[in-house]
Amino acid sequence: MISVIKQRALQILWPAFLMAGVLEMMLFAVVDPGDLQWFGGAPIGWPRQAIYTVTFLIFWGVMSISGALTALLARSDADLNSVDPF
Repeated sequence: MISVIKQRALQILWPAFLMAGVLEMMLFAVVDPGDLQWFGGAPIGWPRQAIYTVTFLIFWGVMSISGALTALLARSDADLNSVDPF
């Protein structure tokens, strides 16, 4: 049972990881991280590496949630109503 859970997690997390990297490259090709501001106010003031890291983790989280919801919605009603949840 654990291997099925690991397999599903990797099926969701790996493509999300790749797409988060692509999305971050596309974003920072257009936006300079040094110019970012808190909702139009003061500059963020973080090092570039911190901005890249936090942005990547946010993108990866959003992509992972999207993939998990897609995997959940793709399951049939027989799978969802079975005794074994995985």
